[in-house]
Amino acid sequence: MKTLASVCLAMFLLPAVVQGGEFRGAWVASVHNINFPSRPGLSAAQQKSEILRLLDVAKRCRLNALLVQVRPEGDALYASRLEPWSRYLTGSQGKNPGYDPLAFFISEGRRRGIEIHAWLNPYRAAATRSKSRSGQHVSRRFPQYTYRVGSVLFMDPGAREVQDHIVNVVRDILTRYQVAGIHFDDYFYPYPTDGGHKQNFPDDATYAAYRKRGGNLSKADWRRDNVNTLIRRVGKTVRSARPGALFGVSPFGIFQPGVPAGTTAGVDLYNDLYADPLTWMREGWIDYLAPQLYWRDGGPQSFSLLLKWWRCRKANPRGVPIWPGIAVDRLLSHKWPVKEIARQLKIEESTGPRKRGGVIFWNLQALKNGSKGVDAVVAE
Repeated sequence: MKTLASVCLAMFLLPAVVQGGEFRGAWVASVHNINFPSRPGLSAAQQKSEILRLLDVAKRCRLNALLVQVRPEGDALYASRLEPWSRYLTGSQGKNPGYDPLAFFISEGRRRGIEIHAWLNPYRAAATRSKSRSGQHVSRRFPQYTYRVGSVLFMDPGAREVQDHIVNVVRDILTRYQVAGIHFDDYFYPYPTDGGHKQNFPDDATYAAYRKRGGNLSKADWRRDNVNTLIRRVGKTVRSARPGALFGVSPFGIFQPGVPAGTTAGVDLYNDLYADPLTWMREGWIDYLAPQLYWRDGGPQSFSLLLKWWRCRKANPRGVPIWPGIAVDRLLSHKWPVKEIARQLKIEESTGPRKRGGVIFWNLQALKNGSKGVDAVVAE
């Protein structure tokens, strides 16, 4: 006979929402309090009220998924067994906010038919290095693999201990929360500066240790292999810990300058960030890819041209679902007309191959504010 505890556990581990059909999602960013919570130090009741409003916005816009940033800088917006509470909740890293934001997102999302995906930044250890960090923080556990890059702290992707920690964090979330999936953003190795200069990443010692063990890859190939290894391991962990859950990544939207022909870019995803999404798709390590196509249609970074390339058989022979990131925030920041968003939604619907269509909006704030009536456009 099943005990009450076993029945409750089984219910807890069921997928939050039956998956299928088109994916209509939006990112909910916690870093720098972009979306949630609106500022640190709000009471638990105030934070819960904000969550309810965000979920109601998603429901009104006919979204069926939110990608909630629960690990912005080696911390947690949930009751983690491995990492400290996020300072974006209370103002102090490690301070308990008095409730569990991820659990509340999940339970209230279920009421509205909205999946909650746990969005993790794998390697950023501190968005602002001058802020105090808990003794439980990953940078305190592995100071030898914690590097200062400008005002940010990064963990070393080449350190096995760091990778193991990330995989353990993923497994912990999947075994204790009803998330519909795990989502990584675009930060692996640091972006170039705004001037286009590569930032120094001081991983010489880690690379030297790799060579001493008999490794013969160039440093660039070794860095790509580090990222590939994490993606492969996390994909395997997701499938074993929660069959049916999704694992996806949202990389920078242009693979390399000149790919596809006529495309220009100040960032080289393959050679600057050392990310190789084509391998991830070809090997079947991910369930979807959400390239950040944050440009207008036409011109040197054409939305339609880029989407067609990401979905084409040459780049994506398995037909892995491509759910483009659409930058609704640029209605204000770049003064886009709302018809640009309507155009991009129609382009997504008409661009094949399209085994399972979908989009993800950056970010939910523009839909919450109804900037230029975009909420009505998205809800059509």
